[in-house]
Amino acid sequence: MEPEKDGTGGHPRKDRKRKRAPNKQIGASEAMRARWDLEEERQPEAKKPRLSTVLLAENCEVTHGQLCELLKYAVLGKSCVSKPRWCQLFHQNRLKNVVVFVLQGMSQLHFYRFYLELRFLRKAFRHKFRLPPPSSNFLADIIGLKKKEPTGDLPKTLEESLPSAISKASINLQNDPIVRKYGLKKVSLIRCLLTKEEMKTFSFPLQGFPDCENFVPTKCDGSVTENSPLFGLDCEMCLTSKGRELTRVSLVAEGGACLMDELVKPDNKILDYLTRFSGITKKILNPVTTKLKDVQRQLKALLPPDAVLVGHSLDLDLRALKMIHPYVIDTSLLYIREQGRRFKLKFLAKAILGKDIQCPNKLGHDATEDARTTLELAQYFLKYGPKKIAELNLHALVHHQELQAASQEPRNTPGVIQHSNTSVIECLDSLGQKLLFLSQDTDASDLFSKNCKTIKCLSNKQVLEQARVEIPQFPFSIVEFSFEPFAPMLTEEMNKRMRLKWTQMSTVYAGPFSKNCNLRALKRLFKSFGPVRSITLILETHQPHLCVQYEVLEAAQLAIESLDGILVEGICIKVQRPVTELTLDGDTLVNELELDSENRGTIYLSGVNENFKDCLLQQSSLFLGLEAVILPKDLKSGMPKKYCFLKFKTFGSAQRALTILKGKEWKLKGRHALTPRHLHTWLRGLPPESRSPPGLHVIPSPSEQQSLQTLKVDHPKVAAWRWGRKIEKLYRSLCPGTLCLILLPGTQRSG
Repeated sequence: MEPEKDGTGGHPRKDRKRKRAPNKQIGASEAMRARWDLEEERQPEAKKPRLSTVLLAENCEVTHGQLCELLKYAVLGKSCVSKPRWCQLFHQNRLKNVVVFVLQGMSQLHFYRFYLELRFLRKAFRHKFRLPPPSSNFLADIIGLKKKEPTGDLPKTLEESLPSAISKASINLQNDPIVRKYGLKKVSLIRCLLTKEEMKTFSFPLQGFPDCENFVPTKCDGSVTENSPLFGLDCEMCLTSKGRELTRVSLVAEGGACLMDELVKPDNKILDYLTRFSGITKKILNPVTTKLKDVQRQLKALLPPDAVLVGHSLDLDLRALKMIHPYVIDTSLLYIREQGRRFKLKFLAKAILGKDIQCPNKLGHDATEDARTTLELAQYFLKYGPKKIAELNLHALVHHQELQAASQEPRNTPGVIQHSNTSVIECLDSLGQKLLFLSQDTDASDLFSKNCKTIKCLSNKQVLEQARVEIPQFPFSIVEFSFEPFAPMLTEEMNKRMRLKWTQMSTVYAGPFSKNCNLRALKRLFKSFGPVRSITLILETHQPHLCVQYEVLEAAQLAIESLDGILVEGICIKVQRPVTELTLDGDTLVNELELDSENRGTIYLSGVNENFKDCLLQQSSLFLGLEAVILPKDLKSGMPKKYCFLKFKTFGSAQRALTILKGKEWKLKGRHALTPRHLHTWLRGLPPESRSPPGLHVIPSPSEQQSLQTLKVDHPKVAAWRWGRKIEKLYRSLCPGTLCLILLPGTQRSG
């Protein structure tokens, strides 16, 4: 057995006398982040309880119901509940305890803002993933803690389907994202249209853009007024050898009449009809002769000059049509949701219009029905205004429905006692065991359960002291620490700076180059390291330079390591990141990211093709310990990108594979991974306003300067470092075989 390593750096631990197994972690979204670990000391290697998240979804998001599923399995075992399907918990019968730490007031923003200070959390915990934004009682969602039910008559509104009905008066309308964007008064039709900047942000096809050269404009260039006609549009697609292509298009007028419903035969070979979504089969499409150019011609003829197109994720429909239209209302953006997420059309149809669409007993979606629904949603918004929408409390409703769906999923595992509708706390009760809850929450005394011991503390220090004494006595413990959250204005500013920091970290400046340099060859060279967002030729300097912005940090780092200091056409070039206050610690951050336990045993490769996975499996004997092949897909086309991540059981296996894959036979470029899988999903979820160009010098806003000045004694960075150390000591005191989970739920209360 090879010696234990510290991170991915390959250096043996200094404390060799006390062996520690690689810790495991999960992490979540801006609203909530979660991590866990299995303390596996002094147990036989083959029988250690360990966690694997190889089955984790591509977007690294896990619902509250799925998390509850894991916790119930950890408590009861396979004889009582089915195994979780999104991860694997090996040797559950050797688990001794489950401990949940809640860092109230902290979020994923804090974790990445103070990444260097939170050394223990990033090195000890291995598995990271996102959770949906928390409700005000997210602990109840996950483990079943309940507050006393209010008495009296409840209002008969849509909110009655929530766990506890909420009156309209109790909803803070000002915090609703729809009200924050549109205000409380009714809005005009023009106000609902996406601006050109918004269309650019959300990848709508626009005239003059490089990826829209062959797109057909609708010729709708008239002036939009409040009386301009609305048209509902929906398309169905299939997957071909060239990506997603159109198979059906439906257009509906304001009165609900269907103006167009056409099947379309793609130009390229169909790989997947996507029948589950489209309802299209080979038999249906075989006799069709209509082509894309035919429906383009029909649409141009049907739409008047001031037509407004309405759809749900309309950018995908227009790209499938390969058409450009300037006036659009996208209901997935009109009914705006927190953290950049979007409501599904099926949910909005039921919650707003009271109608059921996309029913499971039907084969695929009905494009005409979907087009008509988007049109009705836009008309409802214009008729009733943002205030009416906010009063429906859509966020709480969709959250509750997600939990219900998770709890009602059918389970048919033979020999398993069904606990799908029970909470973790009820599972403990069935075993005659108690749960420990430590908190400063003033409402903690309102929690009731005959098998829950609640201890109210006066400070974080007291919580820490009580935890050391009480945790060993309980099989399941929740320890809640409370921290002062950032002010909303400061949080918004920090979100912008975090996105800007990662953009700048993924950008390189290269040069100088000869004035007669082969620009095409240089672009090919820089693209060989990974996916490129943009390449800009800089002519402000005496000799030309290039600014290359990559999609992933690994590609930028690989370009720096490979090209800095080499000769290009006889000139020694410098390749470096932009020097700003956000990148001054860039080298340190890169080194620490490489040592992050989640990146341990994971490598990044550029230059892979669509046959790479098959070739890899054919020569699997060369790549022992390979756990997962992660092939990111293009969000627009659905096709795999030309880079991937390979996850191995050990750092040594990853290093050997990297050496082979960079050799003469494979000719790939690569290095050890730097970024957790969920990070890019989180960054995409930040507000569009956070997206700023590289190289921008950031000056802290007055609100941030003032906030930091008031924290002279307890500076956020100092506090993060200190509490990271305290949690580490508490973690080290846990007994072997403990499943440890850390939640960073943001500013919502957990009571």
